[in-house]
Amino acid sequence: MSSPFESYDDLQDADERLQAADPAERRVAIISLGHSGDPAAVGHLANMVSDPDAGVRQQVAMALGEFDGPEAAGALAKLLVDPERIVASAAADSMAEFKDPACADVILPLVKHAHAFVRTGALRALKELRRKDAMKPALEALQDPDAAVRAQAIGVIGFLKLEESIPALTALIQDPDAHVRRAAISALAFSQMKPAAETITRALKDGDWMVREMAAETLGLNVHGALAADQLIAALADAFWQVRLKAIRSLGKMMIERAVRPIGNCVNHEQANLRKEAAAALGEIGHPDGEAFLAIIADDLDPDVRKNARWALQQIVARRAKG
Repeated sequence: MSSPFESYDDLQDADERLQAADPAERRVAIISLGHSGDPAAVGHLANMVSDPDAGVRQQVAMALGEFDGPEAAGALAKLLVDPERIVASAAADSMAEFKDPACADVILPLVKHAHAFVRTGALRALKELRRKDAMKPALEALQDPDAAVRAQAIGVIGFLKLEESIPALTALIQDPDAHVRRAAISALAFSQMKPAAETITRALKDGDWMVREMAAETLGLNVHGALAADQLIAALADAFWQVRLKAIRSLGKMMIERAVRPIGNCVNHEQANLRKEAAAALGEIGHPDGEAFLAIIADDLDPDVRKNARWALQQIVARRAKG
């Protein structure tokens, strides 16, 4: 049996169709409104945010994600505080898709909401909007008792990329929550200032391996990252290969020649990804001492490792030819 909404493209009769007794029919109508791409559909969807059926409200939240602008943001703001988590979660996901900075006018007040989930969703939505007036509430949210709120506040600050936020981000490397510490290190990637590199370097000794991994990676993005070369070399002995991999990558990017032997000692690691990264880094550094290590993996069982090893050897030969 064909659906009565298969060719649904007339917004004029939307209200009538949305009043169907069967929630399933209302959901189909909402899906069609979302797929229409017509901005006029937002008003019809907004009228459904108080529908008695949670599944319908969830569908409204999802459909509104197809649009942008303050009107859609206003409707989603109501759904973000919905008592049903499936509805509120769908609203949070859709709000995170907004790109129109004007949406922030509706979202900013939610940063002070009583419920942590709402505060988290609001801050998550503010990231992409890059509104400078979101900096102050985001900085204040760094003191929130909920770790998820603090992590999303860091996202807002990181997207704004303002050097004035460095002290606040630096303080967070002492946060009790590892996810917050990791987010703070990631956010510091925007800065090319020496204090940021120094903060990231200290995080190489964090008790959580994911924080150390982020620190090892982020140092490779900072112009002062080479100041931490010795600490990155020490990280090649980390208990977690993921940390070693990011340290190798950063050392390769910075072309740290004294790291050739420590990196070369990683070519026998059981993880193919680590061997592949070691080969690439040796090629980027291009020092002749890397040849002996690359010869070990020139016929590695993993094709990606072999490819990187052969490329790296070519880089060393080319550098030698240049004198």
